[in-house]
Amino acid sequence: MNLIFDVHLDLSMNALEWNRDLTLSLEEIRSLEQGKTDMKGRGENTVTFEEMRRGGIGLCVATQIGGCMKPAGPCASWESPSQAWAMTQGQRIYYETMVEMGEMAPVRNLAELDAHLAKWSDPVAAAAAKEPIGYILSLEGADSIVTPDYLERAYESGLRALGPAHYGKGRYALGHDQVGGLPEGGRDLIRKMDELGIILDATHLSDACFFEALDLFSGTVWASHSNCRALVDDPRQFSDEQIKRLIERGAVIGSVFDGWMMVPGWERGFSTPQSTGVKIENIIDHIDHICQLAGNAKHIGIGSDLDGGFGREQGPMDLDSIADLQTLESLLRDRGYSKEDIAGIFHGNFLDLLRRAWV
Repeated sequence: MNLIFDVHLDLSMNALEWNRDLTLSLEEIRSLEQGKTDMKGRGENTVTFEEMRRGGIGLCVATQIGGCMKPAGPCASWESPSQAWAMTQGQRIYYETMVEMGEMAPVRNLAELDAHLAKWSDPVAAAAAKEPIGYILSLEGADSIVTPDYLERAYESGLRALGPAHYGKGRYALGHDQVGGLPEGGRDLIRKMDELGIILDATHLSDACFFEALDLFSGTVWASHSNCRALVDDPRQFSDEQIKRLIERGAVIGSVFDGWMMVPGWERGFSTPQSTGVKIENIIDHIDHICQLAGNAKHIGIGSDLDGGFGREQGPMDLDSIADLQTLESLLRDRGYSKEDIAGIFHGNFLDLLRRAWV
């Protein structure tokens, strides 16, 4: 079993806004949620700590998320930056509590990364021993950063990556569903990120904000969970021009397993995995597209976003648990990917990026 490094999981949002105890089994959480309709994906969850271990997902990027963008979304939306900040700090404390319980382990530098990878050198043995799941802390949407100086506090508390935008009009950047460039505060934020060495996550930025941010930022860039606009024509996806720009910057792009981002023609609110026929193997079309643009397989990884505001009702029809990501190994092999390519996609490409970022 290959180690999987999943670079986008909204674990604290699931714990604190969906009220899911991720130490329980999938079946227990699904049973507790039967009949609930307050949140999308109730009873359709795919992620628990047990399932992550079973699937060899020994390392992840775990998000904080709390915005005050307009229009407001159904979750992670607050009326003021101070409220959003408080929510993200509660999420940080959740992760720290999971560390105390032995479920997770913080990864903030190369020494911690190497020590953690040594524990997960054999993912089967690590899962059997219930080794902690390593996490790198990332912030999805920057609205909760009350002023750019708050970034120093966040960095001291473990923040190592940040995506300035989510959906809508944010305080520091516009989301992919908007048209326009960075406000002045966004430029200040990106300069502060550069100063601190925080990784810039290009996912969710509007097209204009994307190019402005990359022009302004001199540090390490990744895209935690994005697919290809050439295959699914929506501004949430990256155009070929954006993908080429990311490749030029040495970035890695995390493949996302949200069904409507995997196959064309998905009508949100109406389509289902069964009606569209979306399967895990469809993600390989996006992986192939990025590899063809790059001329190699070094700029693609996994950023599943599973349980990121949706569940099985909006994912691949053959994915019941995050552990099913392991089936990618045989699917990629059948499409001609080498053992080295597969290891890179599963974990190596993003690990190489971290080693460059944290020198």
